[in-house]
Amino acid sequence: MPKGYWIARVDVRDTEGYKAYVEAAKLAFDRFGARFLARGGEHEKAEGQGRGRNVIIEFESLKAAQDCYHSPEYQRAVAIRQKVADGEIVLVEGI
Repeated sequence: MPKGYWIARVDVRDTEGYKAYVEAAKLAFDRFGARFLARGGEHEKAEGQGRGRNVIIEFESLKAAQDCYHSPEYQRAVAIRQKVADGEIVLVEGI
């Protein structure tokens, strides 16, 4: 079964507030076995509009990635994140 991934691109507006999001999101990530492949760090904007923070998270399947995103635990974290950051998240099936 192919793995599932979150690809997130984020601009953080409030770094202290973002820490609360990270703490809240950890509950969902732990529950669904998230494995961080990239989490912030140095990057190069090669094409298009870039974001300040880029994250890739691996899950055992696309279903697990979807279940994590839609879980009550993560949706509580989303409410925090949306107040302190702007960005996009896509859920994608691996090959």
